[in-house]
Amino acid sequence: MPHFRCVAIPTETAARWRATGRDDRGQALHRRVVDGPGFPCRHCLQLGEAGEAMLLGSYDLPHPQGVYWTPSPIFLHARDCTRFETPDAIAPVVLANGMVSVRSYDADEMCLYDLGGVSEGWEVAPLLARALEDPRTRFVNIHTARPGCLLTAVEQA
Repeated sequence: MPHFRCVAIPTETAARWRATGRDDRGQALHRRVVDGPGFPCRHCLQLGEAGEAMLLGSYDLPHPQGVYWTPSPIFLHARDCTRFETPDAIAPVVLANGMVSVRSYDADEMCLYDLGGVSEGWEVAPLLARALEDPRTRFVNIHTARPGCLLTAVEQA
């Protein structure tokens, strides 16, 4: 697989959400306490731990723009956490997810349907490699397959 990096939400976005209590749509964040599986933080790309407070809000994806743009509900730790920056590592929130969707986009930010796929999170590597190895791919977004929430963007390093 080519060198890559999973791209977490910007630290500035996480700090703004925590400071203002508002998401990217200007709506009040929902505070949730982790009481079961799930609750993937999109800044550190780790799952929340039982009893931990998480914030839930609407995030405006930076990519794709145009016809495929959409906001996504995401969780964020209520506490400060360190942004995920590990090169050539599939984010823990992806690996821990029961079912993920891999969506590839080209330089015009158009979806490359033939490179899309769905798999268990821990089995995503072949789908991600196929997408990143294709010369048409500019970036990949990995979403939860059932609700469709963004887990992480992926770029070639």
